[in-house]
Amino acid sequence: MTSLTPEQLASVDAVIAEHRDIPGSLITVLRLCQDIAGYFPLELILHIADGMALPVSKVYGVVSFYSIFSLKPKGRHTVRVCTGTACYVRGVREVLDRVEHRFGFKAGGTCEGGRFSLEPVRCLGACGLAPVMVVDRDTHGGVTPDSACAILEEYK
Repeated sequence: MTSLTPEQLASVDAVIAEHRDIPGSLITVLRLCQDIAGYFPLELILHIADGMALPVSKVYGVVSFYSIFSLKPKGRHTVRVCTGTACYVRGVREVLDRVEHRFGFKAGGTCEGGRFSLEPVRCLGACGLAPVMVVDRDTHGGVTPDSACAILEEYK
């Protein structure tokens, strides 16, 4: 495995060993392994499939189906911007445009240097705070193009 350090690989192996014989534990294993590796390079999917004695297609199918899992490296901070109706009518498009321009990357991507990943989402369930942006686990409501950039500058 070229993408994982020996320490990460040992942690992945420990997760697999702990859950291998528990029926229905694949999603738990994947969540814990993503916490270790940050995303799912192909070699990690192959390793998990082998360790769990599952077809690669099953592991890949789960990873590619659920949006909580990523096949691409993520930034140190995940920025989710709501693009639902309430946020849209209150100017979230301008927020996204400014963030993309200021930090030099497009929605769905990761900025150079790996500081942020920007994910537009259909709803964050906080319509009363529209427009809404969540950085990691911190919710920011009533964001404007200027305030969104200022908020992101706080995340080093």
